[in-house]
Amino acid sequence: MKIRVPASSSNLGCGFDSVGFAVNLFLDLEVLEPGDTWDIIHSLGTDIPHDHTNLVISTALKIAPELTPYKIRMTSEIPLERGLGSSSSALVAGIELACAIGGMNLSTQVKLQLACSMEGHPDNVAPAILGGLVVSTYCEGILEYVKIDMSNVGIVAYVPDYKMSTIAMRKVLPQELPFKEAVWASSISNVMVASLIKGDIAKAGRMMEQDKFHERYRARLVPELSQLREIAHRYGAYATYLSGAGSTIISLTPIDRTDKIVEAFKINSKAEVFNLSLETNGSQRY
Repeated sequence: MKIRVPASSSNLGCGFDSVGFAVNLFLDLEVLEPGDTWDIIHSLGTDIPHDHTNLVISTALKIAPELTPYKIRMTSEIPLERGLGSSSSALVAGIELACAIGGMNLSTQVKLQLACSMEGHPDNVAPAILGGLVVSTYCEGILEYVKIDMSNVGIVAYVPDYKMSTIAMRKVLPQELPFKEAVWASSISNVMVASLIKGDIAKAGRMMEQDKFHERYRARLVPELSQLREIAHRYGAYATYLSGAGSTIISLTPIDRTDKIVEAFKINSKAEVFNLSLETNGSQRY
């Protein structure tokens, strides 16, 4: 049994905690033989547990506490704590693992509800489960979502060599926004989503870069954002934004300009630059 879950980029500027899309970087699990204890074989570093405390396993056990322990091989292309949904992918993999080993035939909606109840918001877990670009809301225990086609858009990811804790990055955000400012921020987000639905990526991109919810508070901690946004504009990108809580910066571009932007983004030898694509498949078992 194998399980595959894609990475995801969330927020897209003004779509804070509610808009995200899956990309073609993957967390893979291979379920091997049963054992006396959980054994997660990986080479992802000493910070990632090899036992039942691993996020994948602890998630599965929350759903099905009596699961038989297994030896599992885990590999991941998703940079850790960089704003590409690594923890959300692990959480979704845990849900799929519980279904696989526990013989649970959960519907997609139930998986989404479980993931949101554990994560607290849907912007990463929804595209990790569904694939594609997803606009969603999770309020008072109810999830609603809409998938939107975002084909023919290039995705360039600049991944710095420093991590960003989501918890720490949320601490820099204000607890309240003045009513007038909140309405302004919401209207920008509304126009972005409407533009995505129409396929007007250029207008959607302009709205992404006018975010009032989070980027202006977090940008000082990711100094490359303004520099890369300026570079991307020179090459005709639609938008450049902070992915999740950072530190990854994403630029959405016309397909024919992606390669040039990849090269232009190589401003730091310690950072990685990925030429990605939208992943239309969500979590899979096979």
